[in-house]
Amino acid sequence: MADSDAVVKGKLHYYGREQYYQAMQNMCVTATKKFGNDPVYRFYSALSHLLQGSTQEAIRQLQPLQNDREVMLGTLLALIHAHRHCQVVDREAVAQLDAKLKEERKKASEVPLYYAGMFLFLSGRLDKAREYVDRLLKLDPENDEGLVLKGWVELAAGKESRARNHMEYFDAVLQKFPRYMDALFGKAKLYENRSNYKEAMETLNLLVVAYPGFTAPLVEKAKVNLSEQDWDQCLESANRVLSADSHNIEAIKYRTLYALCRKGNYEDAAQNLRNLYSEMDRSEPNNAALFIHMAQLFSRLCGRNSLVLEETFMMASKAAKVNSSSAEYLTEVGYQCLLQGRNKEATRYYKNATKLDESSVAALTGIISCQLLEGQVDIAEQQLEFLKEVQRSLGTSPDILYLSAVLGRMKNQPSDVILALLQEAIDNHFKNHRGMSFGATYLAALNPDFLLLIVNECLIYAPNQPSPTEGLGQNVPGVVKQALLVLETITRACPALLAALILSARLKFITGDIKGSAASLQHILDNIDSTSSEAHLLMAQIQLYQGNFKQAQQSLEVGLSYNFEVREQPTYHLVRARVMKKQGQYQEAINTLKACLNMTNTRPTTTKGSRNKPDMAVPDRASVFLELCEVYRLNNQPNEAATIMTQAMTEFQGTSEEIRLNIASADLALLRGDVDQALALLRAIGPEQHYYLQARDKMASIYLNHLKDKRMFASCYREVIEKNPTPQSFLMLGDAYMSIQEPDRAIEVYEQALKRNPRDSVLACRMGVALVRTHQYGKAINYYKEAIKTGSSNQLRYDMAELQMRLKQYDKAEKTITQALEVESHNPIDLNSMLSQANLLNLLAKVHERNGNFEQALSVLSKGKEVQVRVLKRAQVELPDTVPEQRRLAGSMCGKMAEHAANQRDFERAIKLYKEALQHDPEDAPTLLALAKLYMQTNDLDQCQYTCMTLLRTDKENDSATLMMADLSYRRNEYDTAMFHFQQLLDRRPAYFPALARLVEVMRRTGTLDEAGPYLDRAEQAVLRHNIDPGYNFCRGLYDWYLGNPNSALKYFNKARKDQEWGQRAIYNMIEICLNPDNETIGGETFESVDSEVNQSGARDTVDMAIRTADKLLKELHPKPGEQMISHQVLSNFLLLATKQKSSAEQALQEFMNVASQDSYKDHVGAILGMATAYMILKQTPRARNQLKRLAKAVWNFEDAEYLERCWLLLSDIYVQTGKYDMATELLKVTGKRKCSCDVL
Repeated sequence: MADSDAVVKGKLHYYGREQYYQAMQNMCVTATKKFGNDPVYRFYSALSHLLQGSTQEAIRQLQPLQNDREVMLGTLLALIHAHRHCQVVDREAVAQLDAKLKEERKKASEVPLYYAGMFLFLSGRLDKAREYVDRLLKLDPENDEGLVLKGWVELAAGKESRARNHMEYFDAVLQKFPRYMDALFGKAKLYENRSNYKEAMETLNLLVVAYPGFTAPLVEKAKVNLSEQDWDQCLESANRVLSADSHNIEAIKYRTLYALCRKGNYEDAAQNLRNLYSEMDRSEPNNAALFIHMAQLFSRLCGRNSLVLEETFMMASKAAKVNSSSAEYLTEVGYQCLLQGRNKEATRYYKNATKLDESSVAALTGIISCQLLEGQVDIAEQQLEFLKEVQRSLGTSPDILYLSAVLGRMKNQPSDVILALLQEAIDNHFKNHRGMSFGATYLAALNPDFLLLIVNECLIYAPNQPSPTEGLGQNVPGVVKQALLVLETITRACPALLAALILSARLKFITGDIKGSAASLQHILDNIDSTSSEAHLLMAQIQLYQGNFKQAQQSLEVGLSYNFEVREQPTYHLVRARVMKKQGQYQEAINTLKACLNMTNTRPTTTKGSRNKPDMAVPDRASVFLELCEVYRLNNQPNEAATIMTQAMTEFQGTSEEIRLNIASADLALLRGDVDQALALLRAIGPEQHYYLQARDKMASIYLNHLKDKRMFASCYREVIEKNPTPQSFLMLGDAYMSIQEPDRAIEVYEQALKRNPRDSVLACRMGVALVRTHQYGKAINYYKEAIKTGSSNQLRYDMAELQMRLKQYDKAEKTITQALEVESHNPIDLNSMLSQANLLNLLAKVHERNGNFEQALSVLSKGKEVQVRVLKRAQVELPDTVPEQRRLAGSMCGKMAEHAANQRDFERAIKLYKEALQHDPEDAPTLLALAKLYMQTNDLDQCQYTCMTLLRTDKENDSATLMMADLSYRRNEYDTAMFHFQQLLDRRPAYFPALARLVEVMRRTGTLDEAGPYLDRAEQAVLRHNIDPGYNFCRGLYDWYLGNPNSALKYFNKARKDQEWGQRAIYNMIEICLNPDNETIGGETFESVDSEVNQSGARDTVDMAIRTADKLLKELHPKPGEQMISHQVLSNFLLLATKQKSSAEQALQEFMNVASQDSYKDHVGAILGMATAYMILKQTPRARNQLKRLAKAVWNFEDAEYLERCWLLLSDIYVQTGKYDMATELLKVTGKRKCSCDVL
């Protein structure tokens, strides 16, 4: 088989699989011109006609091929298929063909079996296709075409596939022919189905390289991008296709999906759809299935936007015109009319569809939808009963369940019955596309439009405000929580679907997630549609709830300015009246509420063709009555208030809102101070009533917050358990005990709840927290282990690992986290799984860090940051309200990595990482401070100042930034400015000890130490117990040390020694005092008298005692690897030098050289001073001088100041000893600029 022939067939098969039958036909024409009148291409041409519904043309082309040996079997199958799809079936012809097929099948060889299998595969008859291809492979197990076709059949069969490893079929061929087109496409598709997107892309890249003029691999790359939900990359891939082929239908489709789902730009989407229709009409004019697919896909995703629906209606109409005998296509045209609100036309199309197919469930469902919209309740009820009977054996469809719920609402059926129907509709709907990969087919099956109808229906039975009480809040129906999950699914799939985003924000508001709701709305207004009046109106409700009345008023005005029809919505008037009430405009509020009551009917009419109508729901109308009653009371019109309450009680008698009115009456009684009346009203609400849990929650709040009675507070929840012993009730009681600091009782309650529902992950987590709160760590660990065995969520593993880390069981914590990561790895692209992975990796890094494994911690943080960056990219689209939190976590990871880099003295990388952290969280104060400190450490003073100023712009009183500004001024020899910053800071906070300690150091260096006394006195007055305050004692010790009072300094430092913040620095200073109590500058003359000093036994005993004390203190230090560990190592070796013994000096010299041999620490000032000092003890002055000369031009900084100045002084002394007075004088001048105290002299 020639390569060109194989390529042509590969393209034919691709177009056939993708159902682009006209493209398939065009390819056959091209092949016939190139290869002559080949029967294979004539066979494929006939199939292209047959598969797009042109049966007569297909029969005409297939007839001459009946006797061609290669394609005979496929031709006979295709002819039978064609005849059976004719309007008038020629049964005699079918019988003859069937008989001939049976005869030929007995003696068929590999090639005929292959083309027969190919036809069956392309026509969707997978079981039959498998039968033929299996026979082929039985005859020739290594047949390349047969193996590839087998792979595709099993791939298309999905879960029903009988093969264990589909990949082996494609690999077997690719080993022989690495460029085999069908096999490469199959392998890429298989990788995509397995979510191995990287491997899928690599395979498609092989196709791009192998067949550069063929755009199909690029189209498939766009599909893979979409499967990953990487919308931006999908658009880029689509644009790349269009740059090569501006007529490519698939690329235009993905560009349109991007406009609709990712950007919410309906004008662009409509224009793309017009282009799409033109291209389909030009390239695939008879492909009815393609037109109907596009119509269904985009109409379900557009939020019923009229511009988009105009185009999708045209597409559906075109499909119905091309295939006028299809009831399915005519039904879709009716549905398009229904989406546009053209109910009479929809009814006409549905009825015409039933004439073509009397058993069409979709058409009958559409007719019922129209009947409900027209208020024909009785007729619709009869039709629904008939459909339910028809579907009884198959299971009720989601559409029927939804319409049953709507009918139930219109017939005033109990809410629990209706909510159960809606719940079942949701469950059944999701079953239909469970396990599907994300993509265009998934989006069409998801049908967000239908799901939004269900959610809107759920909202009718939900409260319209979050609970005003503390605690768990309202008893929100389970189906409402389910609706929130449904909306999360929709918004992840279609991140810019405005209707879904607004409903999601509304449900978050209702369920008490005020912060999440406000964040969602802000995302809508910033990124999707700033003119959305619904978003502004809901934002006003939230702002009102939060007490931001002016902002609520502004949101109302902005919403009205974009859409004057907002005035027709009852919610607008309700919110406006509440704002007026808060502003004291009572009469205006009364007038607004009265007008609101008169403008709409009590109950809405939401069905398949009606959504978001301005009719007032029952809870909203009750809210208006309650608000009006409240405003009358505030306006000193008690009689009118009583009248309104009576009218409300009459209107809502027998409804769930009657109980709500009683609860509102309790709130009013509470405002009057009548606690007994409030409790009496709430106590009257029984467990069988709708707001029972809210009533008991409010009662508990009254007992706790008004009567301070913890016993009765808990008894309210105990009563709930007695009346309604559900896991939720136990959870409420357990949480109540936790809130009043009684974790032991909470544990007992949680245990009872877990017995009833052992797989409840929320309960399990609460139980673990309670055990930890009571310090039952061993029991908590054992509990976590048992709970994990039941298959609960990974949160339990996280909590257990966190506890193991606290208990310093680092290996066990690492093992637990590794197990959790293994669980999450099974679903690598799920956003929740990625969120969990990022948090787990962050925790694992902490475990490694605390265990001293800093390299591993850095490696894990790097992996965690990669995951978190992907999370952030996805969250901006799918979970916008979580973006601030995700940014903080990403910034925290970068900051931690930067800290590790700085500890390794890799300052360039540390600065880069801190900058990256600020890209995620630009105003994070600790990161800005760390970056500024790093700039100061690297002597980049301008950048340090800029960073400090950035922080001070957002936080003018940030003490750490002000202190750093003072440091900067000192380093620049701007002493007056430095003192101004210190005074400003210490005037504001006299006991801010970091600044006071630095002030003492600066005054020592500027020769004004005596002026530090008043600052210390003021700090002493500002601290209640200054004698034990570690910060004060550290500063006082520093002051006394610099004044030459080492014993007093030791006493003060000792008081700070155990403190977490000041202890390490205090110990370092105590060691320095032990080694050099008189704070002398060691010079050359000192070493000349070494021997004589050693011989003085009294002095030797004192030195030995000081060294032993220093050694004991040194062991109290717990340095971290990196800079701290090096400082500890340097100080340890100075301890050896303090003995002034030759052997100790040699040992210390070797250790100092080891430090300096590391690239990161080759210029470490302490190590160089140590080597020089050791050389002086060993009487090797030239070597000491050579070491010290390396630092003669070093830049001064606070961190290295003590060691650096001692280096300069020691080098000066050596110069003096060798008669180089000019050089000594120059060095002393430099030292004197930084150290004006007398110890320089």
